[in-house]
This record gives sequence, C-alpha cells and structure tokens, in this order.
Amino acid sequence: MAKKTEQATLKVPSELVEGVAEEKGLSSEAVYWALEEAIKKSYINQLKGGPLAKAYCHIDRDSGDISLAFVKDVLEDHDITDDFLQISVEEANKNKEGKVYKVGDEYLIPADLEEAGKAMIMGIKSGFRSKLNEAERTALYEIYKDHIGEMATGTVVSWEDRIATIMLGRNTIELTRRDMIGDEFFKPGDPIKVYIQEVRQTDPSAPKKHQIEVTRSSEGFLRRLFEEEIHEVYDGTVVIKGIAREAGVRSKVAVYSTNDDVDPTGSCIGPGGSRIQKVVGQLGNSKDKEKIDVIPYSDLPALYVAESLRPAQVLGVEMGASVNAVKGDDDINKHAICVVKDGTLNVSIGRKGANVRLANKLTGYKIDVVEEKKAAEEGIEYTPIEELREMSLNARREKARAEYAEKSRREALKRAEEDAARKAKEEETARKAEEEKAKAEAKPEPAPEEPKKAEEAVHVSVKTTTSLESLEKELEAAKEKKTVSGVTRKKPRKITEEEVERVKPSEAAAASPSAMPIYSEEELEEIEQEDSLDDDYNDYDDIDVADYDQYYDDDK
Repeated sequence: MAKKTEQATLKVPSELVEGVAEEKGLSSEAVYWALEEAIKKSYINQLKGGPLAKAYCHIDRDSGDISLAFVKDVLEDHDITDDFLQISVEEANKNKEGKVYKVGDEYLIPADLEEAGKAMIMGIKSGFRSKLNEAERTALYEIYKDHIGEMATGTVVSWEDRIATIMLGRNTIELTRRDMIGDEFFKPGDPIKVYIQEVRQTDPSAPKKHQIEVTRSSEGFLRRLFEEEIHEVYDGTVVIKGIAREAGVRSKVAVYSTNDDVDPTGSCIGPGGSRIQKVVGQLGNSKDKEKIDVIPYSDLPALYVAESLRPAQVLGVEMGASVNAVKGDDDINKHAICVVKDGTLNVSIGRKGANVRLANKLTGYKIDVVEEKKAAEEGIEYTPIEELREMSLNARREKARAEYAEKSRREALKRAEEDAARKAKEEETARKAEEEKAKAEAKPEPAPEEPKKAEEAVHVSVKTTTSLESLEKELEAAKEKKTVSGVTRKKPRKITEEEVERVKPSEAAAASPSAMPIYSEEELEEIEQEDSLDDDYNDYDDIDVADYDQYYDDDK
C-alpha cells in the first residue's frame, strides 16, 4: 500500500479565475467549482478508477494552491472487496499523521500534479469547458426561473437555416421556426422581442434540449404587446378575458371593461385604428400581416358566440344545437348554430376556416355557421342578435342592481356593527361611572377633628444689653431726624398713658424670677421726669420748618 507523501502543489491565479467569470457572466466561485470538478474527473480517468472511484480536489481561494488526492473508504478488514477503492482501519492507522481513522472515514492519498501526463492536462481542459457550460446553464436557470411569462428584448446574433440565435443578456438562446410569426425573418444585429415560455433545469440526459424556451407565436406574446401599447389594459381598466391565436394568420382577443364609462373595444382599437396598428406592427415583418379581431366579452354565452365570429354579421344564435349533431352526443350543450346573412358564409368561416376555428377555441363551443335561407329551410329556431343584446343588457343591469344591493347590505351591516359597538362602549362607560359613584357614596366620612386647645398664655421676658447712655444717644438722634429740609412733617400721634399698659419691674420680676431688672427705681423716676420735660417742648405742629431753610442753603 502506498504511503502518504509530501503533496506537490500547483497554483491557479485568481486573476485568471476572475477573467473567466467576467467573460462567462458567472461568479468566481462557480469557476473554481468547474475547475475542481474537471481536475477530479481527469485524475480518476488517468488512474482508470471507473465510475465508483473518488477523488478530492480543493483550490485555495487566497493562495491558489491546488490540493489533489485519491480517496479510499475506511472499512473493517473482512468487509473489503476492492483494495483499489477501500482500505482497512488497521492499514489506515499505520500511516496516520496525528489522526485516528475509524470505519466510515475517508482516507486520502495525495497526488503529485507535477507528474501529470499530457492526457490528464487535456482531460482537465475538456472537462473544464464542460463544467463551465453546466455552470452557465445553472446560472441561467437561476436568473430566468422567476421571469416565466414575461417579455424580454434581445439581439439577433445569427440567422441560419431559419433559426435565429439571440443574445439575451450574457446568454445565447435559439428561436426556432415554429416559434416565429409566419414567414418573418431577421438579420444579425436586429433587436427582437421574445416571450419567455419556459425555463428548465439542467438535464444531463438531454444536453441538446433548450433550457430556456422563448417564442413569438404564443397567446402570451400577444397579451404582453397589448399591455405595452394600450394603457387601459396595463392599468386593469380593460381586462383581456381570452385570446385565440394562429400566429401570422389571425388572432381574436376578447376584452371586458371594469368601468361602464370605458368602451373596451374602442380603447384597444383607438382612433382610426391607431392603437391596434401599433400592436400589429410588432407581429413580424412577413408579407401577410397577422389580423387581430377585438371582440367584446359577454357573460351571456349566446352573445359571446355571436361576437366571436367577427367580422361576420351574425343574425341570431341557437344554443345546444348542431347541424351535424350525432345521436347520443353527450357534449351537445357545447354546440351552437350561428345564422348569418346569405352570401356571407365565406367571410364567417374565414380563410381555410381560420375565423370559425378561432371562435371555437375562444368560446369553447363547437360553432356551426349557416346562412339565413338554409336556416329557414331546416327550421332552425334561433334567438335574434338584438334580443340577445337586450338580454345581455338586462343581465348586466340586474347584476349591477344585485351588486349595489349587496354593497348597501354590507354597508348597513357595517353601520349596525359600528352602532352596536358604540352603544356597548357607552354602556360600559356609564356602568363604570355608576360603579365609581357607588364607591364614592360607600366611602366612610372622615371623623370630625377635635377642637384645638386654647394656647396657654406665655409670658416672655426680654433681656437687653443696651446701656442708658446708648438709649439717650439714640433718642437725641431720632429728634434730629424729625426735621427734613424743604418738607413739613407732622409729628406722629402721641400714645397716651391710658393706651399703654405698663408693667412694673416688680411685676416683671415676679412673672419671671430669672429675669434681672434693667434700671433701678431711682433711674426710672429720672427717665419719667425727663420725658415729661420733653413733652413740654415737643409741640411742633404749628412750626413751619421751611422758614429755616435759609440757614441750610448751601449756595448762600
């Protein structure tokens, strides 16, 4: 058994990978994957390992180093059936490098890429192209799988054998003859609109089958053209109820308006046919232009059948009947006879029967067209077209009345629910108010506060540290301030002895034993005598102080 040897490495420049990814429109990871798969497959082919052989390959995204190894399954010794593909646990652990193998692991035998032969190099090159194509198909599916049913614009790359190769984004697709409109043709470089019909997963069993199927001959292509060219169809005011088409020959489009003020057929045809001509102008460049009949859709099957035969003028319709009816026909209810004017049968049937064939496809009814004379001979009882239109109009009016009545009923029901909810809310509010009121009434009244006791009189004795001389000076200063220059002031009213309750020192001392007398008895008598003398000279009420301003005039 070969032992694990030092693995030789080759490098893959990241610039090369980025360049291929840019050219193919792929991610760099997809390119790395394609290269790794190609190296593994080529290495196994060189070893002639067969379909069961496995290899390991990894390209370091930063350094570009390539790691390649042959892979063997680790099994018990008695389970080994192929020494080339399998290895026993004991043998694997003899060559271990810090790893313990167990049953089910993979044992890697490194390969030396520098010894790779020319055949292996060519195999890597071929396999890389194949895997790149597979990666492109996968990327193509991921891009377009959510665009089925949409219109796409590409460029014609080539036109060979009535098959157009189209470049769509970074990818090329083929448009076959059956998907074209009539005998249209293109030149390289022409812009082309296609409808994405289907997008398939990569199918290895059918590599030549187109992954993206595009067409210009389907009903979906015509529907998208109407949406692009007619605003009312795009915004949903006019609805396309059905399309029947034979590309390059004739198409029938049934339309219906969601707004009674909008004419569906007039909106699609446009003034002088201007709008419908824009649509027809994009239906190929063949010699015979495809014709488009825009018909009004009706919920009344008989009228819908009659309108589907336009441009033929239908006189009347008999539903559930056929001129070629077979006895026991279970599908007789899907038959209808349309009566037309004499001499207009060819117009009603159309070229090679295209008109009536498309009417059958559009309405789902098998329509027989007979002329008026033959209908009278065979006794066909048909409903006139005017009566059918009146029935359709009455049905629409009845439907409108029913819708209005239903709308009024829903609005009335909604108002009733709103009124009930509002009433319930008001009742709930009133109930809560009553509960709050009941709680307030049930709350016990606070106990009356006890009257506060009269505050006891408190005798306060005031101590002072002011001396007699200081008091006399203050009295003298107060007398001098009584006279103000230029102002006659009246002397404050003198408080009489009766208004003042005097407290004798002996009483104050008795009231507050701790208080000390400020003046002695003799000092108090002297103060009283001085006060009485001052009273004789303090009668200034009749003196005008302004007479003495001249003695205080600073200017003089």
